[in-house]
Amino acid sequence: MSKVILKIDGMSCSACSSGLEKYLSRQKGIISASVNLVLAQALIEYEEYLTLEDLDKFVSEAGFESLGVYDPRKEDETINKKNYLIVFACLLFLLMYISMSHMIGLPVISFLHMINHPVNYGVSLLVLTIPFLIYGFDIIKNGIKNIIHKIPNMDSLVTIGVLSSFIYSLFSLIMILKGKNEYVENLYFESVATIIFFVKLGRIIENKSNKKTREAIKELVQITPSYAVLKTKNGSKKVTIDEVKKGDILICNAGEKIAVDGTIILGKTHIDESFISGESIPSKKKENDYVVAGSMNIDGYIEYKADRIGKNSTISEIVRLVVESSNTKAKISSLADKVSSIFVPSVFIIAIITLVGYLLSGYDFNESLISFVCVLVIACPCALGLATPLAVVISEGKCAKNGILIKSSQVLENANLVDTIVFDKTGTLTYGKLKISEIYNYSNYSKKELLNIVSSIERNSNHPIASAFKNEFSNKKFDSVEVIGGIGLKAKVNKDIYYLGNNKLFRKVNINNEHSDDEKKLTEDGNTIVYVIENRKIIGLIGVKDILRDNIKETIDELKRRKINIIMLTGDNVNTANIVANSLGIKNVMANVLPKDKTNIVKELSKKGKKVMMVGDGINDAASLANALIGVSIKSGTDIASDSSDVILMNDKIESIIKLIDISKKTIRIIKENLFWAFIYNIIMIPIAIGLFKKFGISINPMFSSISMMISSLMVVLNSLRLRR
Repeated sequence: MSKVILKIDGMSCSACSSGLEKYLSRQKGIISASVNLVLAQALIEYEEYLTLEDLDKFVSEAGFESLGVYDPRKEDETINKKNYLIVFACLLFLLMYISMSHMIGLPVISFLHMINHPVNYGVSLLVLTIPFLIYGFDIIKNGIKNIIHKIPNMDSLVTIGVLSSFIYSLFSLIMILKGKNEYVENLYFESVATIIFFVKLGRIIENKSNKKTREAIKELVQITPSYAVLKTKNGSKKVTIDEVKKGDILICNAGEKIAVDGTIILGKTHIDESFISGESIPSKKKENDYVVAGSMNIDGYIEYKADRIGKNSTISEIVRLVVESSNTKAKISSLADKVSSIFVPSVFIIAIITLVGYLLSGYDFNESLISFVCVLVIACPCALGLATPLAVVISEGKCAKNGILIKSSQVLENANLVDTIVFDKTGTLTYGKLKISEIYNYSNYSKKELLNIVSSIERNSNHPIASAFKNEFSNKKFDSVEVIGGIGLKAKVNKDIYYLGNNKLFRKVNINNEHSDDEKKLTEDGNTIVYVIENRKIIGLIGVKDILRDNIKETIDELKRRKINIIMLTGDNVNTANIVANSLGIKNVMANVLPKDKTNIVKELSKKGKKVMMVGDGINDAASLANALIGVSIKSGTDIASDSSDVILMNDKIESIIKLIDISKKTIRIIKENLFWAFIYNIIMIPIAIGLFKKFGISINPMFSSISMMISSLMVVLNSLRLRR
């Protein structure tokens, strides 16, 4: 099975996207297809025996054009449509002046007078209207194509309305040329031009707004530099990213960006990774630490080995997942799709019934045609089609900027429903790594000096406890360091002898422990203790443990305030689990739980009707993450492709869950508002277009129908853009 995202041209409304989606899904060899109107893309899963040429052919058969595989680096640069719009606005003004100046008391151009020179008047309107037909030829072509392929859309409605008005006006002009001047009242060339102009104007506004929703993706793509500095036998040279191969040694100086994902082999520095983590404070990086393409080297010289390049890089993976997520569909969007699939054919039927009804009621063909065209033009599936995808794309961009990477738009619909959150302990509520939690300094050394001694000794050890000191400053040199099995370390420098280890040291060194009370406090709090002895004197006691994540207590309190049930699962023993749970105020704790048991617990909660979010490290918790309504992974972001979660917190901040829930709530609210507006617009405007309120003095003509249609789409766009704040 293969997966591809194609760039699609020719879609103008939800009927287009849903029609193309249905057509593709029916084709042999295509497993699934999801079409995004806002991004103008189709996410297609297909069997290996199909080729891209086959997919392009399917798209063409459906009445649209495939622009090839989507490449965020080669986002198409559209021609300046604004200049065209200005030219046609001037033409429309001239056309409207000629056709309507006599109605509103403006000076009339004498040789184009409607009554005195009907032939000149009619021919001038035709000449000015023809450029609009050329300008709107793409609309007319797509409209006819989609009718032929039995997937009528907004273009189809506009096409029939425009061609009906134009053909009838052309017929009337021919009658004028034959001397029947009374037909001058039946010319509607200005309506043809107005409809095309405002449809185009609406599309330009929509496209401009849609373009803004893609800014997050473009920003990510542009973060990675185009060049790298390659270390060679003869020095260094500047090369393009495409020339870099896995295993190459690259150089990065202060103030430069990391070119590809890699591992530092020389030097240390601070790296700004805010674009991927949302964390504004640069992180320390040294030998063997991982660096990500696009991050900024703040203050040091480093050499690093290229590990992941091109499509395998973290940035490429993020862009791919964001785009794929934008092309998946939330359940709420199915409502708009279902309505759109029957909406356009229904409008055709209503328009024909209106035309026939007027004629049978004794109205002349003129008035009957106006009502027919109004119904076709005023109906607006554009607003309906934009209601859901526009809001979803904007929200996903918002999530990405906050370090929340979601793999499916379904997450945005489900996150606000969550009533139970299950947390893994190690690596989720805690950092999953031993860190210094408490220091008792019994010496004349400063705290920094004491840690320098300890870390300088511990760097010679492979024991897990040594990892707690790896980020501390260590420059003290020792003559020898030896391991004392089951106890700790012994180090010598000049005449000084140091011991690090547990309380068994006192029997080894043969001294008394005067600080057992401090040791008891640390062990009761879940610490592993490290005594520091210098020349038979205790100079320090350090507590080491897997400490709680920053802001985790406040996050749990906020979730509880929102009436969300919190459960902690862990494979650790009951004592360790209870220490963490009590410090966080979590009452529902399950300890000594195997990975398969975690999965069963999540399944049981779901069977009881709970909307479960599982938060884990994305490795040991893979099965339980997959079985939850929403699986959230806490990761550094370097292995996102293999993750089984629905959401990846790129910044490792648990509090981002609250932000995700808030964005979800706002997104659903905006979508519902958009759908309400789209539905209520059609409920109100179609009866007006039919003429049901004429006896109350309420009516509309084709020109204002097109303006009204544009405004309805604009309202949906502006409402969705509120999510950007």
